Amino acid sequence: MGIVLITGANRGLGLEFCRQYAADGWQVIACCRHPAQAEALQTLAGQYGNIQLETLDVMDFGSIEYLSAKLADSRIDVLLNNAGVYHDNKTNGFGQLDYPLWLQSFVINTQAPVKMAEAFLPQLQRGGQKLIANVSSLMGSMTDNTSGGSLFYRSSKAALNAAMKSLAIELKPQAIGVLTLHPGWVKTDMGGPNALIEAEESISGMRKVMAGFTLQQSGDFLKYDGTLMPW
Repeated sequence: MGIVLITGANRGLGLEFCRQYAADGWQVIACCRHPAQAEALQTLAGQYGNIQLETLDVMDFGSIEYLSAKLADSRIDVLLNNAGVYHDNKTNGFGQLDYPLWLQSFVINTQAPVKMAEAFLPQLQRGGQKLIANVSSLMGSMTDNTSGGSLFYRSSKAALNAAMKSLAIELKPQAIGVLTLHPGWVKTDMGGPNALIEAEESISGMRKVMAGFTLQQSGDFLKYDGTLMPW
């Protein structure tokens, strides 16, 4: 089985990614800001002997570099950029925008995944599957945007999509693939209780898409069921 590094592993989609990969026998490097305080992740790690907990704050690029150095001799088959934030609310929309918070959205949702790809490129080069997978959102699609709003989230995810499209082109000669995924509207803390699907269905679908990935698909933006998404 392979080795997967997952950011934002302490809850929601990240926690379910950890559960499913661990259950299938993968070595899981589960990363979050405060592993000692992540009770659900701690419980999961206690159930499986193949989950390795690591401290990582993706907003702190020094933290990313430190973890890469710590894992310098490791290989990674799938680098899964899952960590993300949704900072939009009724108090910080157009007319009263919180620009520092918008910048933080860009750092976490856009720049951090690119920094992760840079920092862990040597480990990916030693891996078997050599895949950088990114949890994005349909809300990053400009074609799909017919309602406006959510400036922070929409713009940062659209930027993530654009950045990963460029990385896909640049890394293809090294046989390293890049895939951007829309998980669907999922019942998590971020998605809320009115979402359409459960995390188990979303993660199972995305894992199937990643398992069937070919280098010809590098740079694609795909839904959890494999449907090609509009930019």
